[in-house]
Amino acid sequence: MKRLIPYLASALLLAGAAQPAAAQDAVKGKAVFDGNCAACHAVQEQVVGPALKDVHKRRDEKWISNFIKNSTKVIASGDKQAVEVFEKFGKVQMTSFEGTLSDGDIKDVIAYVKEESDKPAEATTPEVAPTDAGNTDGAAPAASFSWRALPATTQILVALIGFLVVLVFAVLLMTFFQALPLLGQLYDKPALRNSPMARFIALLRGDTSTITGKHKDILMEDHTYDGIFEFDNDLPPWWKYTFYVTIVFGIGYLLNYHVFQSGDLQIAEYEAEVQQASLLSPAGSSEGNVNEVTNFKPLTEAPKLEAGKAAFVQNCAACHGAEGQGVVGPNLTDEFWLHGGDVNDVYKTIKYGVTSKGMVAWQKKLSDDQILEVSSYILSIQGSKPANAKAPQGEKYVPKK
Repeated sequence: MKRLIPYLASALLLAGAAQPAAAQDAVKGKAVFDGNCAACHAVQEQVVGPALKDVHKRRDEKWISNFIKNSTKVIASGDKQAVEVFEKFGKVQMTSFEGTLSDGDIKDVIAYVKEESDKPAEATTPEVAPTDAGNTDGAAPAASFSWRALPATTQILVALIGFLVVLVFAVLLMTFFQALPLLGQLYDKPALRNSPMARFIALLRGDTSTITGKHKDILMEDHTYDGIFEFDNDLPPWWKYTFYVTIVFGIGYLLNYHVFQSGDLQIAEYEAEVQQASLLSPAGSSEGNVNEVTNFKPLTEAPKLEAGKAAFVQNCAACHGAEGQGVVGPNLTDEFWLHGGDVNDVYKTIKYGVTSKGMVAWQKKLSDDQILEVSSYILSIQGSKPANAKAPQGEKYVPKK
């Protein structure tokens, strides 16, 4: 037993020493991850690429290493898992790190992902399903109707009934117009000539006097001015009817907005829209508004541009290249831009991202000052013509004068 004690002590010392080494691997892996992977990946959430939580459980280490080194080669080999990931995330090629990251660097990154995956996820408050604002009695909101949800036989039956109704209406309408001459003769009798139906029939037959009125060639005495004569004609019926409609509308407007107050006046509508806008983009929110008006000018101070370059290399080089030549993302050194080449356009593209194109929003990771520094640095490398520059994309930017 005494002979076993030194071996047990040695084993315990080795086990204790192994824990700091593994932790050190995770620390080094975090540095490598932040410098090369964080632009497109996170452990707990999906960014441009998939969330990496428990990736070491889903894929073996050799597969992960090969994919990081050259994902294009793995996809081209027909690997089912690689092709599935490639197609699921918009067929965006992952940057090749072959020759950039060593096997030890990749193992350190895997150790970091393992450590982060084992951390418990932050508790989140479950979202409450929106309720009908007008439903105050707690009853379930009425189910919405969906035409597509109906069975095919019901859709065909409803369409057939609708066609028959339209056909019957068209036949009745044609019959009515065919019978207009007979109706005209019927209502042309002296007893019916001035009835509303008689005037309606006359209007359908082309007599517009019901709307325009009848002209009377009777001059009004003492109503001659500078050779202009005034006839004793009534106002056109269309004008009088329009005036009557405005009176009815005015009464309805008065009752709706001022008496019963069932409608909002302009000021109340404006305040409601402002409140709704504040809910979409609350004041002080870090999310900001992609339509915000900015009037930045490119920074030219050397320290600011150096800071912008450092942030660019750390966060943007993975997709755009260390010299802005373009890798997964477009070339940033030519005159062509996908989303505008003014400093304010570049600023908004970086801040809010372009999710559909795989461009992540950086407003949560970079401050507004840092984003402006990066934008200014990008504009400062225009025309630098780096080696292996990507072909131009977008439209040529012409500065506004």
